[in-house]
Order: sequence, then C-alpha cells, then structure tokens
Amino acid sequence: MAVLVTGGAGYIGSHAVAALLEKGEQVVVVDNLQQGHKEAVLGGKLYVGDLRDAEFMAKVFAENDIDGVIHFAANSLVGESMQDPAKYYHNNVYGTLCLLEQMNKAGVKSIVFSSTAATYGEPERVPIGEFDRTLPTNTYGETKLAMERMIRWFDVAHGIKFVSLRYFNAAGAHEGGQIGEDHSPESHLVPLVLQVALGQRPHISVFGDDYPTEDGSCIRDYIHVSDLADAHLLALDRLRQGGESNIYNLGNGQGYSVKQVIEVSRQVTGHAIPAKIEPRRAGDPATLVASSDRARLELGWTPKHDRLEDIIASAWQWHSRNPKGYGGR
Repeated sequence: MAVLVTGGAGYIGSHAVAALLEKGEQVVVVDNLQQGHKEAVLGGKLYVGDLRDAEFMAKVFAENDIDGVIHFAANSLVGESMQDPAKYYHNNVYGTLCLLEQMNKAGVKSIVFSSTAATYGEPERVPIGEFDRTLPTNTYGETKLAMERMIRWFDVAHGIKFVSLRYFNAAGAHEGGQIGEDHSPESHLVPLVLQVALGQRPHISVFGDDYPTEDGSCIRDYIHVSDLADAHLLALDRLRQGGESNIYNLGNGQGYSVKQVIEVSRQVTGHAIPAKIEPRRAGDPATLVASSDRARLELGWTPKHDRLEDIIASAWQWHSRNPKGYGGR
C-alpha cells in the first residue's frame, strides 16, 4: 500500500515525504511544481500534474495501490489571496473537490489535511483551542476552512475519514541537510531574514509595529518543519487504525514576535540584519499561538525542536549551504 502526498515537492510536503520514506512507506507524490522542486523529493514516485486534471488524477490512483492521502497542495500567500481570491478558490477549494472525487471513486477512505491557523482569524483567546470560533480575516484562511468543511461532508456521505491539522509558522530544515525552504517569491519570515544575512536583501521588512503586542509586531507560533511532518504521519496512522475524523492544532504553545525572530536570527548568524518598519499587511491577525494539548494527548505528538534558536539554526545551516536554493538558481 502507498501513501499519496499532494504538494509533496513543496516545503512541508517534501519533509513529510522524507519522513514517510524513513519509515519504509511506499510514497506517491503529485505536484504541479508551481512552487515545488523535483530535487526536494527524496524518493518514491513523482507525478507532475494538477489535481484539477481528472484524467491525470484517475491515472495516479489506477497505477498505485493507495490507502491514504496527505494533502498539502494549495496556494498559501495571504497577501496574494486578498488580491486574487478567484485563484485561491479555484486551486484550493476546487482542487480539493477534484481530489476527494477521485478518492471516492478509488475507494480511498483516509485523508490527512494540511490546514492552517488562519482559519481562526483574529482569535478570541490565546492560546487558541480547536473549538474556538473560526472567522478568517483573509481569503487564504477562508478557502482552507471551506476545504475542511467540504472534507467533512465527504465523510458524512462517503465515509472518507479525515484529520485536519491546523498549524502555524513552519520553519527550519531537514536534519539530513538535503532539503529546506525555497519559495519563489519567498514570503515566509525566517528565510527572508536569512536572505538579509546572506546579503541577498538590504533589509527585512516588519509589517506593522503598532499591534497590541509587547513590542508592537505580530506574534506567531513557530514549529520545526520536521515536527510538522511527524504530526502528519501520526495522524495518518490514527486513521489507518480506525480513528474517527478530527481536527487538531499544532504548535509549540510559545509565541514569538517578528522582532524577536529577527533578533534571534542575528544571534544565530552573527550578521546585523537591518530591519525596516513598513505598513501593516491586510488580513494579518496580531497574535496566533496554538494550544496543541489535544494533539499531544490523542496523537502522541511531541515537538522535538521547540526552541526558536534551534529552529532558526537548522534553517541557517541549509540556506548558508544553498544560498540560491535548489539547483543553485
């Protein structure tokens, strides 16, 4: 039996593929390479194509004995989602609908969904719990919430069991040093800060310093990407053992501000890393920190890399060795 990983050539997806391979799993990867990289797929069988291509996806399921899906494939830029909502509904929501239809035809009844803390919007309390209000403040979060709800109705109608994992900011790189974070354009804070340290940017932009936080910059919960990959595997194992559908938050429970991330990066890299205050971005909540108590209790998930210094150090190791990303581009 094989595990299908959609978006498996992307940042988090490729780390999940690596973790599956380390467990001895058969892995099938589907990625349109819009943001992913062939070099990031360390093994398994890679199909280059789009979830919305019914003939292509039917071939993937026909050629492989798939018993579970881990679904990462989605557009995920908050700012872009506010400017081009149609793109996000078509790729994220419609793409997931196409995937679920193919799963149902193939009789595949387990899916782990890579969701997001953006489903909560501006939280009512911190840390955020799974049963707290979901009121996204951006199109990206809204599409992810729509995807969650659609998967639930496929469970009701067709018995496709799911685990939805809502998590926060992924960072860091694989311990083996072979894969890391490489987006074009880059939008995530840690690699952007490290690009300044590498001399590839003149400064790091801080979008807003007037939020209701201690230093005025946004606070987020950073998780090592390998810890996220482990959580997806634990969720898949739970479904394989007959577990019921569920939603879990993933987080370290410790929030760090943008300014704190910059300061720790200065310490790790030994570079000055100039910062420039810019206007707020539309749709950015002030604080997102998760309570992952349920994931720890029910999935047995425990982050192994919970110090920000260690997370940034692993990212710096990869970026300093691969300053131009995959293929040296």
